[in-house]
Amino acid sequence: MAAEQNLLIVHGGGPTAVINASLYGAITEAKKYPEITHIYAARNGTGGLLKEDLITLENIPKEDLELLLQTPGSAIGTSRDALYPDEYDRMVEILVKKNIKYVLFNGGNGTMDTCGKLYKTCREKNIDIKIIGIPKTIDNDISITDHSPGYGSAARYIAQSVKEICADVKGLPIHVVVVEASGRNAGWITAAGSLAEDEDGLGPDLIYLPERPFDEDRFIEDVRKLLEKKKGIVVVASEGLKNAKGEPIVEPVFRTERAVYFGDVSSHLASLVIKRLGYKARGEKPGLLGRTSIPMQSEVDLKEAILAGELACRAALQGESGMMVAFERISTTPYEIKPFLVEIDKVMLHERTMPDDFINEEGNGVTEKFKEWCRPLIGGKLPKMVSFN
Repeated sequence: MAAEQNLLIVHGGGPTAVINASLYGAITEAKKYPEITHIYAARNGTGGLLKEDLITLENIPKEDLELLLQTPGSAIGTSRDALYPDEYDRMVEILVKKNIKYVLFNGGNGTMDTCGKLYKTCREKNIDIKIIGIPKTIDNDISITDHSPGYGSAARYIAQSVKEICADVKGLPIHVVVVEASGRNAGWITAAGSLAEDEDGLGPDLIYLPERPFDEDRFIEDVRKLLEKKKGIVVVASEGLKNAKGEPIVEPVFRTERAVYFGDVSSHLASLVIKRLGYKARGEKPGLLGRTSIPMQSEVDLKEAILAGELACRAALQGESGMMVAFERISTTPYEIKPFLVEIDKVMLHERTMPDDFINEEGNGVTEKFKEWCRPLIGGKLPKMVSFN
């Protein structure tokens, strides 16, 4: 009798609105292969694997599997565990002990680094375990792939939120509102706030991205000029704004080995406006609300997240290893992508930031080229609004 062959799914990093959709895709695909005895998940990421704390998924009722498509966060738990060389050896021992022949890592840059290191450890030990990465990040900063599952929904959330704030400010134009968007070093989410102005022109006045050094004097001048023309202004700013020296404009409240928990950029910029221009201002910070919102889930994002899970599982069962599922943009109008596999070495901690031609010359907005690229990912037009004022 042949030894059992099991599959393991591991989540890493921050949850998204569609990480569970990739989980759904991987589970439903794995269930098609009779050679797979158990479909496991590591409870709360790599820490669960190291503790041999595994969740069994192959007998989950169909109705519960379907609920994954509308469940935010991670249904199996995730983590930001810092890993050390000996722990990769330990993970391989556990995989062998549990007869796990296939491992799918679903996460962002750090998780793809873990995926690649575990793949190399298996190869060095001459142990045949197939390891595939599933991209996941709201920040859209994984290299090679045109975009990552999780981004489209986060982009839709920020665009809709900014649009609603713009309507609020237009109706009561008495202050400057600074909306803070997620993104440590990449401004993809912040830039998506520009899509608020589609359809009816109700969009932000200024956008500041971490790809450009932030100058407080220039910011105040930008706002001052606008206040000569209008009394209500909306600004979208990245949490990761840095000055010309590369230092965060607000002292981080906490740091780990990789992660930086930034200070409150929106409140800081609002305070600058109050102190230097004597004008009413306030900061808004969606934070985690923009990471996993199901009402703002993009249909395109959902479908592609499922597809990424399916393809990763299929690739592993077909003998691929040390690869990540990625998307190539074939066409924007009509929107068409082509999935492919990329060597994990090419994406491990290689951060993808906004290209220059997506950012305007002044460094306080984005170009139409960015908006054309981003529009298909948010899954349809935002609701149109009207004003008689």
